[in-house]
Amino acid sequence: MLELKKIDVMSLAKISTILGVVFGFILGILETIAYILAPSTPTYAALGFLAVIIFPIVYAIIGFVGGVITAFIYNIVAERIGGITVDLQTVSGTRKQKIKELYKRS
Repeated sequence: MLELKKIDVMSLAKISTILGVVFGFILGILETIAYILAPSTPTYAALGFLAVIIFPIVYAIIGFVGGVITAFIYNIVAERIGGITVDLQTVSGTRKQKIKELYKRS
């Protein structure tokens, strides 16, 4: 068993930022589609297209701040009560080869 004692704050912040950008972009596209399909004025359609730009930026900022806060709190809590325990297993050569073959097929 291995224990996750500490999370690098910037590492989690970077991952959270990237996830925020992807999530924001998807929501921006959905928002644009909703504005286009809704019977409204052309101004609303322009706002929909603007969502594809604004949502990823906003969600990236939220993801970054959330990642920093999450890692900071986790590190404090893990130091006091212990980190998350993980049971890891090494993959044998033949099994590793099968996994690589599955990824090549996809």
